[in-house]
Amino acid sequence: MLPFFVYGTLRPGEPNHDLFLRGRTVAEEPARMRGMALYDGPGYPYAVESLGDGAGEGRGGAVEVSGEIVTAAPEDYAELLRTLDRLEEYAPGDPANLYERVERPAILADGTAVRAWVYVAAPTVAAGLRARGKLIESGDWRLRG
Repeated sequence: MLPFFVYGTLRPGEPNHDLFLRGRTVAEEPARMRGMALYDGPGYPYAVESLGDGAGEGRGGAVEVSGEIVTAAPEDYAELLRTLDRLEEYAPGDPANLYERVERPAILADGTAVRAWVYVAAPTVAAGLRARGKLIESGDWRLRG
């Protein structure tokens, strides 16, 4: 039962947090995820993983995404996982996915690393964003301006 790293509309104070997470979590902590750049969707963001060769690393922008680690209440975990997969239109192995749910390390404010689920741009979407997407240089959806 991994926690979730949320970086856009599921963050506390954003509209999907109230709709999908309020009352279903036991902890929410600021965190960041390295090796990713953040792009505007528009309307919602996409975290795009670094290719490790400098490509897609934000064209000089952040290679880190800001967000929160959200720990689901144990009794709500299975349903919340299904709900978030539906929200992100993610189905395992579906080539039409906009997002992929992957396990990656997030870094808490005190420096502790925590393994978490995160929804990142699917490969085809990521390639398009790297080529012509609108980068959120700060790596923080709330500072997209």
